[in-house]
Amino acid sequence: MASAAEKILARMRESKAGWGPRDLRTLYNGFGFHCREGASHTVYMHGTYRDVRDTVPRHGELPVGYIQSAIKKIDEVLRRDGR
Repeated sequence: MASAAEKILARMRESKAGWGPRDLRTLYNGFGFHCREGASHTVYMHGTYRDVRDTVPRHGELPVGYIQSAIKKIDEVLRRDGR
């Protein structure tokens, strides 16, 4: 059974438009990232691979570039995990 994060990742690979900050929170948390809240952004850092991090604004629908970046970060974690 795929987790919510895995389902979101699969859907993001198909369409990178229409995603919001809550979707990225579910995605990143599901793949082992921790978050730190800034004034208007959330910083996500992976629990094991501290150099894998991303910054996401906390407002409205996110531009496609943030989704592309998230997919790239998750793929890097999966690669390092040997998956």
